[in-house]
Amino acid sequence: MAIDFVIRNARIAGLTEPTDIAFEAGRIAAIAPRFVCDAPHHDAGGKFACAGLIETHIHLDKAGIISRCNLCTGTLTEAVSETSRAKAAFTEEDVYARAGAVVEKAILHGTTRLRTFVEIDPRAGFRSFEAIRKLKADYTSLLDIEICAFAQEGLTNDPGTEEMLEQAMKMGADLVGGCPYTDPEPVEHIRRIFDLAMRHDVAVDFHLDFDLDPAGSNLPVVIAETLARRYQGRVSVGHVTKLSALPPEELEPIGRRLAEAGIALTVLPATDLFLTGRDSTHLVPRGVTPAHRLAGLGVVTTISTNNVLNPFTPFGDVNLMRMANLYANIAQIGTPDGLEGVFAMITTQAATLLGRKAYGIAIGSAADIVVFDAPSAADAVATIAPASAGWKNGRRSFLRPRPQLFLDPG
Repeated sequence: MAIDFVIRNARIAGLTEPTDIAFEAGRIAAIAPRFVCDAPHHDAGGKFACAGLIETHIHLDKAGIISRCNLCTGTLTEAVSETSRAKAAFTEEDVYARAGAVVEKAILHGTTRLRTFVEIDPRAGFRSFEAIRKLKADYTSLLDIEICAFAQEGLTNDPGTEEMLEQAMKMGADLVGGCPYTDPEPVEHIRRIFDLAMRHDVAVDFHLDFDLDPAGSNLPVVIAETLARRYQGRVSVGHVTKLSALPPEELEPIGRRLAEAGIALTVLPATDLFLTGRDSTHLVPRGVTPAHRLAGLGVVTTISTNNVLNPFTPFGDVNLMRMANLYANIAQIGTPDGLEGVFAMITTQAATLLGRKAYGIAIGSAADIVVFDAPSAADAVATIAPASAGWKNGRRSFLRPRPQLFLDPG
């Protein structure tokens, strides 16, 4: 066995004591305590290691544009309108620079894979798409990027967008996404996005039901289309904040239907908190769907960042551990088991949503590993533990030494 590198003294899920993780040719070759070899090594110091965090829903193309927008009402309508105005002036170089800055922060916070939506329509053209394609290629040694060609401002109401999405699929987009709530014909929007996905044999991801009115949901349409087209396991939905307005007895049957249809769901705590409940003067609703309850019904659920420094979310640092902690606060989850479930939403559950089969620390898996400054997954979520070191395909991707304190000896 020609071992290239060893992470020593790391805690991993399923083991009670620290162990060593040996790499060979970019894959995990051995997992054993006190593994004997003379290969270079990194001492994890008894800290927790996992296969890296996964963003299932982020918008790299419109990150970092808050200074170009006017934020007055803080509503979803304003966010869509202001972003539409700003993106008409995007250049390929501009998108690459802003998105690259976000990607580098994500890597340093322990993210090893992400799905980004890229808006494609007559205003954005293919400028953002080309920039993100280049970014994907340039950062492939540090991060896996999946590109979703996305219709943010509708489809039936936006001539040319559908044809442009078709072209983006031919140009290498990994999947297609839609936003029915911005289209005057949401049912037709959903059907056309599914048609596109089926023509190119790719997954589909919808932004859906982004308000707090329980009525008028488009989720039943997505469920029906998924089943009719036998697309189980290839459909995901984001936001779906309407579900947060339902009592448990109404949420449960919908959750069971989602599980039966194999539809995954992503909550975006920062954005959902910021944009919803704007008409409330007091006791403002959280507006975040209880993903942990849906997970208990068998639904694949994930937590993600969504937007960074734009009208949809005018803050953020692309730290998924922080987002998991935020969700735990909102959902009032504090037990170790509960926090481990939240951690799963940025790791194992996220891998399932993206269709990644060989995710995790196991012999034969890719040597994609991140060490966090905490003794366990639950502690990492509870303390927003920083990532201290990472490897991608067995190659070191980043190193962040612990800060040092210098006490006055007197």
